Amino acid sequence: MTSTVPRPVREATEVSTTSAVSAASEVSDADLNDLRETVRVVCADAGGTAAVRRLPEHSPGIDAGLWDTLGRQVGLAALGLPEAAGGIGGLAEIAVVCEELGRTLAPVPLLSSTVLAGQVLANCGTADEALADLAEGAVHALAVAAPDGTWRPDSVPVAVTWQGGAPVLDGTAPFVLDGADAEGLVVAAVGADGVDLFLTGPGEPGVTVRRVPTLDLSRGQAVISFSGVRARALTAGGEGADLVSRALDLGLVALAAEQLGGAQAALDMTVAHVRDRTQFGRSLGSFQAVKHTCAEMLLQVEAARSAVVRAVRAAESPEALAEAAAVAQAWCGEAFVFVAGECVQLHGGMGFTWEHDAHLYFRRAQSDAVLGFTWEHDAHLYFRRAQSDAVLLGGGAHHRERLAGLLGW
Repeated sequence: MTSTVPRPVREATEVSTTSAVSAASEVSDADLNDLRETVRVVCADAGGTAAVRRLPEHSPGIDAGLWDTLGRQVGLAALGLPEAAGGIGGLAEIAVVCEELGRTLAPVPLLSSTVLAGQVLANCGTADEALADLAEGAVHALAVAAPDGTWRPDSVPVAVTWQGGAPVLDGTAPFVLDGADAEGLVVAAVGADGVDLFLTGPGEPGVTVRRVPTLDLSRGQAVISFSGVRARALTAGGEGADLVSRALDLGLVALAAEQLGGAQAALDMTVAHVRDRTQFGRSLGSFQAVKHTCAEMLLQVEAARSAVVRAVRAAESPEALAEAAAVAQAWCGEAFVFVAGECVQLHGGMGFTWEHDAHLYFRRAQSDAVLGFTWEHDAHLYFRRAQSDAVLLGGGAHHRERLAGLLGW
């Protein structure tokens, strides 16, 4: 990685708010473009998708060097956090950054730590020290998912009891994004008063962290077990459920922006390929069936972009944001799967490539596995990321159901 770091995000935008829901109108297009270019340059210097390949085999996680540059030096770890904790920017900046990270599948914990865990901690208002550490790049993970991977307050898998006036956690939290690399854990647990939030660490007695294999090699997940773990209470009286829901709405928009970036990269890659590739003495892109497929891919990407922009503009109203976030996630997740799948198809043999992890991907490719394609191509990376993101934080069907409830249907 180059040692030359673009100007920090603090200089790229002067907007500073107490939460991530600043109005998009407060940020100029020039500032957002500067921020976009900064992130793009850093990711390019890191080798783009090469950062994913540098991770240990069968062990998705975080590129610590890339996160040090983006999170600490550039300042992205502080995006959307309260000003008192050193935070800057809002949802407009988060969306721009996530779109750029999605373009290269950058293995950094912006979504898991800064957006998800950071917003929950900010909503609690009782974790100033943890927020300050997070804003400086310390990785925190959010453990709130139900066994089916969605957020359901009535299905929280961790329970809390009180012993000697202190909260004690028991249970197993699945689907914890970047949980194996986290320094702090924000945990939802159900007790006599409902769902509340607690702060603990992976090194506390009784905490067991197990990294799990995932289809997506650019984002790790963990299963974290708690057995008699003493923790610090962040909320009381069952206030935790509402705070998590509010934070997850921002997380859904951030994830949708990531998916938009990945879909755009897959589309760009496909268009370049069918333009330059010749078959039967003519450009592959000159065939009508290929043109139609690329046009449909473009429509999916542009509709996804519209959904993300609409969600960002809804930032100031929690009710409007909840509805817009559900729409964005329902659309963008499925659009990414479609575009990435067509990207693989239109690349033909080159799209079915993963030398050292062939068995994980070639289960889909079946007989194409024997063709011996090389490591060099990126299309399979986007396909794997799309399939993983399709169920992350709940898939399209889950969010359409949620949207119907929000609209009173």
